[in-house]
Amino acid sequence: MVVDQLSKTPSGDVELDRLFQALADATRRDIVARVTAGEYSVSGLAALYTMSFAAVQKHVAVLERASLVTKEKRGREQIVRGNHDGLQKARHLLDQFEMIWRQRASRIADILAEDNERDLP
Repeated sequence: MVVDQLSKTPSGDVELDRLFQALADATRRDIVARVTAGEYSVSGLAALYTMSFAAVQKHVAVLERASLVTKEKRGREQIVRGNHDGLQKARHLLDQFEMIWRQRASRIADILAEDNERDLP
């Protein structure tokens, strides 16, 4: 089994798969943006989209499983909020990927510079 450099866990890490699968959908990204700015009821979110209430509920469930949002029952409504910890985890992982690629690009530049120096008379 391949172990990634980032989290020292198997590359098939279910938690990370859920996170990025959840963010792969434009509607779910929009929901995350909205509930990060303020809380919404599921019915309030459903009113914003041209899809059924059940479809929005499913999107929220995917986001909740990925720890990107939390739901709280308030009376008859389910209130959805952004989950800062889940979003920070995604950001941290992406920052680590960026660092790896910057290091690789820097190493390539160093190798090319070494090659150029050897070619000089």
